[in-house]
Amino acid sequence: MAGNGSSVTTQPLLPVFDGEKYEYWSIKMKTLFKSQELWDVVEQGITVDGAGSDEEQRLNKKRDSKALFFIQQAVHESIFSKIAAANTANDAWMTLQTVYKGSSKVIAVKLQSLRRDFETLHMKNGESVHDYLSRVDAIVNQMRTYAA
Repeated sequence: MAGNGSSVTTQPLLPVFDGEKYEYWSIKMKTLFKSQELWDVVEQGITVDGAGSDEEQRLNKKRDSKALFFIQQAVHESIFSKIAAANTANDAWMTLQTVYKGSSKVIAVKLQSLRRDFETLHMKNGESVHDYLSRVDAIVNQMRTYAA
């Protein structure tokens, strides 16, 4: 089929969020949205107040629908009910962020807990340097996901 000169476009493989490790899933989804030039729509939403030409508004609505489709496809059925009523990609994204990442107060508490873990971290007897550094790296990466 590819030999007849036609080009075939494929949809990107979507990471499916099942309620676990939201931070890692959201990083993957942000990268996907950026690669599809949709992140601005997800992050900021679209305006329907008449700003821009009719063609620009139509294109923004189309981009928003595409981003919302990606989000809907990238969540497990058990999660979908939480975003089923969302009309825009931004609504769905913010709902998932609030439910699974938490509010700014919750994030601050999680970061404070991780900071305490980091400050009290020490090498265990018989632990290799590699294993210790892996534990340090894991905490630092968790802190980065909440700070992003």
